[in-house]
Amino acid sequence: MQTSIPSLRTSLVAAICFLASVSCNRPGPLTLESSAMRLEFDQQMRSRIKALFDQREIAIGELTPAETLTLASGETPEFRLTASSLDEPKAGERRLTLEGTTGEIEKTVVITVSDEDPAVAVFRVSYRNSGAKPVEVKGWTNNHYRIDAGQGASPAFWSFQPGSYEKRPDWILPVNAGFEQRNYLGMNATDYGGGTPVVDVWRRDVGLAVGHLEVVPKLVSLPVSVTNSHAEISVESATDISLAPGETLETAETFVSVHSGDFYTTLMRYRRLMEQRGIKTQAAPERAFAPYWCAWGFGRNFKPEQVYKALPKVRELGFEWVTIDDGWQTAEGDWFLHPSKFPRGDADMRAMVDTIHKQNFHTNLWWAPLAADPGTTLLEKQPDTLLLNRDGTKQDISWWDAYYMCPAYEPAVEYHRRLVQKMIGEWDYDGIKLDGQHMNGVPACYNPAHRHKRSEESVEALPKFFQMIYETAKSIKPDAVIEFCPCGTQFSPFISPFMDLSVASDPTSSLQVRQKAKTLKALTGDKTPYFGDHVELSDGGEDFASSVGVGAVVGTNFAWPPGTGSSPKVDLTPKREQIWAKWVKIYQDKMLSRGEYDGTLYDIGFDRPEAHVVRKDNKVYYGFFADSFDDTLELRGLENRAYEIIDYVNDRKLGEVKGPTAQIQTQFDGYLLLEAVPRP
Repeated sequence: MQTSIPSLRTSLVAAICFLASVSCNRPGPLTLESSAMRLEFDQQMRSRIKALFDQREIAIGELTPAETLTLASGETPEFRLTASSLDEPKAGERRLTLEGTTGEIEKTVVITVSDEDPAVAVFRVSYRNSGAKPVEVKGWTNNHYRIDAGQGASPAFWSFQPGSYEKRPDWILPVNAGFEQRNYLGMNATDYGGGTPVVDVWRRDVGLAVGHLEVVPKLVSLPVSVTNSHAEISVESATDISLAPGETLETAETFVSVHSGDFYTTLMRYRRLMEQRGIKTQAAPERAFAPYWCAWGFGRNFKPEQVYKALPKVRELGFEWVTIDDGWQTAEGDWFLHPSKFPRGDADMRAMVDTIHKQNFHTNLWWAPLAADPGTTLLEKQPDTLLLNRDGTKQDISWWDAYYMCPAYEPAVEYHRRLVQKMIGEWDYDGIKLDGQHMNGVPACYNPAHRHKRSEESVEALPKFFQMIYETAKSIKPDAVIEFCPCGTQFSPFISPFMDLSVASDPTSSLQVRQKAKTLKALTGDKTPYFGDHVELSDGGEDFASSVGVGAVVGTNFAWPPGTGSSPKVDLTPKREQIWAKWVKIYQDKMLSRGEYDGTLYDIGFDRPEAHVVRKDNKVYYGFFADSFDDTLELRGLENRAYEIIDYVNDRKLGEVKGPTAQIQTQFDGYLLLEAVPRP
């Protein structure tokens, strides 16, 4: 969209006022404006945001000190505006520079808005010690804003929360008075860290998001707090440094964005901004979209014979991938073949892969990189590969009772490279399932043997570590599939370019399967398939609808014959077999994982029932979810033409409607999956 003449005039008036005198007697705050948002500033360099939607101005909150510096004393000094300038670095782009001072510290804020995406403003903030003595800095905050509660809706706000926590909470949730979450993107538990550097809070009518645009992970927080009257969001960093006279501290590049609807638009914008900075996902191989069967139903104590016996049933039900899960190895870190399962070592593992291939399956091998168990041969021979904390202790990985290896230490990287070469090259696997919450983030490393210039090098090197795995596998098999399953953690977008399959990663509910689908489709786009994980993890252990209805790849870890699994919950009983066969056929017939997920039509927080939309082959597919629904459904996103509506799960025609928005009266419990077929 182009900036309107009135909007441009407003910005120019503000610029003239700035340039003439910072004490200019102008009524109201100074502004920088695009066609979608207005940023207002006062003489103390405080600011606020207003959204401009459909020729309406929507106030979001009051003036706040949005960019601040915290000193070691705890003081947050107030800056006085001293100078400003407005320029146009290139066509369709406007940049406002503000300068201020406390007398001893100079502050510069550079804000850029663009016609390419007028709903986003990008910030660069720096602080210079202009005094004669060092300044002890404790941290900085960017884009601290308040969002007024508004009126009418209860709850007043919904939010996208980007942190990773051991309790594995929902990523998308209503936030009420008293809610507070730090969303620290470092370690929030010994092996839970990392996440998406974007936080979003929205009302029924408008939303506000902030985040950082650095191309490597940063140890920042994106806190959200809520009172009865408003919510607050920001980007914060604890930066304990001594700023010498003349020295400058530059904060991370950050942004603020306004939107209508839910968080999906924000994450799509973030993805485009990161693509401009070189963080791009690649198109996954076609076979990554095929349905998955995993041998995890037999547990860690599986035997190859159990896998072989199950394969005919796996093929009969239509699954195309066979994953050999945890239990093939002697220990995390050594990754030697278990002698009771593979007595001839490599020859037996290769024979297993050959057997699976001969039955026309793709093969996938489970692996937990960066984990090394105490007492392993690896740590006996190469103890220097471990990541160490500041006090010299080892960082625990709780699930496997293991320790972290350092992704920034070349001998550790090389050790993993050789393992990938063995798995894909020697054993002939078609893909690797990378598994574990510990993969999503690592702590700072203080191992003196690594000679890191900065302890955060381990944090920032993690994406490059997975890039090595991805590129090594692809160099051997270009269509190898790298599955990334960071158990329950918020995905790190810096790792996304190096995976072919994202996963619901141990969802605690069917709701999480669907929430994660909307999140990951926004962050990676449609060329990276999203796997709804084993259906046994869904509500009731058989909710295929929550995967099919959002365009996810389906999968299972059933054990067959019944009674041979690690738990009765995974046994493929005759009743379950009928359900599995029905849903895999629906998945293969529709292949919505190859469609275009459209997350802009329904608000996952405020709209009821919960709705998801996938477009494919000129048809529109709707997934509606509710415990119980008996009312009028609104079908959004249609063209201005007639459509036949089909309940494709039950092969039931519900009648004909006319777009672009249609309504149907219906009743359902749990879910309703619809296909809108355009009429000639």
